[in-house]
Amino acid sequence: MDRNNMQQALRRVMRNRGSAGVDSLSVGELPGWLMQHWPSVRQALLEGRYLPQAVRRVDIPKPNGGVRTLGVPTVVDRLIQQAIHQVLQPIFEPTFSAHSYGFRPGRSALDAVRQAREHIQSGRRWVVDLDLEKFFDRVNHDVLMARLAREVHDERLLKLIRRFLEAGMMADGVVQARTEGTPQGGPLSPLLSNILLTDLDRELERRHLACCRYADDCNIYVGSERAGQRVMWQVRVYLEKVLHLRVNATKSAVARPWKRKFLGYSVTIQKAEVRLRVAPESLCRLIARVRMMLRKRSGHALYGTIQQLNPVLRGWANYFRLESSRRRLEEVDGWIRRKLRCVLWRQWKTRAARCRRLLALGLSPERAWKSSRNGQGPWWNAGAKHLGEALPKRYFTRLGLVSLHDMVRRLQRVS
Repeated sequence: MDRNNMQQALRRVMRNRGSAGVDSLSVGELPGWLMQHWPSVRQALLEGRYLPQAVRRVDIPKPNGGVRTLGVPTVVDRLIQQAIHQVLQPIFEPTFSAHSYGFRPGRSALDAVRQAREHIQSGRRWVVDLDLEKFFDRVNHDVLMARLAREVHDERLLKLIRRFLEAGMMADGVVQARTEGTPQGGPLSPLLSNILLTDLDRELERRHLACCRYADDCNIYVGSERAGQRVMWQVRVYLEKVLHLRVNATKSAVARPWKRKFLGYSVTIQKAEVRLRVAPESLCRLIARVRMMLRKRSGHALYGTIQQLNPVLRGWANYFRLESSRRRLEEVDGWIRRKLRCVLWRQWKTRAARCRRLLALGLSPERAWKSSRNGQGPWWNAGAKHLGEALPKRYFTRLGLVSLHDMVRRLQRVS
């Protein structure tokens, strides 16, 4: 309840924004609400009487099917969770494993990917790819609280965290009680997941296994398939008996690293050197997202469409800047330009309009006339030589279109 800690938590919640919880109080309304109600909330917290409200259920579709369930706390509960997080993180951070990369200051998913590459480069050419079945929905409260109590001795705080874990989940106006899980959506959940899974990290270290973990994504690298099968069985037993967690048998496997993906990346080996590649599924998701965006903006001006598209491309290039294949990035850039040419061809609609546009873009009158009347569809024309010359790469560069290839290469030079 320290004033500076609460002010820092408030700034963080305001900066993160997010949607309202079950009480419909928005982030923008929070400062005004606190001016009136904070003294009573603070007193309830200090006396151990505070009861968190139910979280609002939000189901997010997963790219490979199914849904990911988020539990959105009220903004007041988010504020309190953030204040707790800021106090607990410095306490637990020194206890975490060097092989854990998720939700930790100064560490990122790319650090985990680089570490995985080093393990493979060292000769461990088999991976035990573990997927924990509905991890955030299956966390055992008793097991988690026992691990919290190792470092936290304030009974009021432990009781408050337990109440956050047990707060009901509201869906369609009905509140459902919860006896397990720490739903994603609150500031505390990532830290609690690391606290629980640190025991797994230590067990793997005790067995001298090379591993990388990012939240509930865990890869263990071994020298043979037989060793991998043995490790898979041992880890599964440990998770079920000690942490009361299950391994998803359909998504977990012992395989070659280049046949699996880790945090969106895969690997390839060229001349004994392990190189990182964007996993095919990650590339497909980008293409699907670009296709959807262009479909929604089919009637808009191209400049505005590019301005909407660029943040997506920049974010993707920033995350996948470890991609080693120049050719793949150039192919994606070319596909995006072809899709944009396709959008323009559709917007020009009539043969006369297409002829006028092609003339304005520098084609000869005879070629513009023939091209506008070739009878082929938009996608064919978008890849044809006449439209490639009328709308070359420099045309889209002038409009500000981000090149994935150029941006990734620039980021690689900087890093």
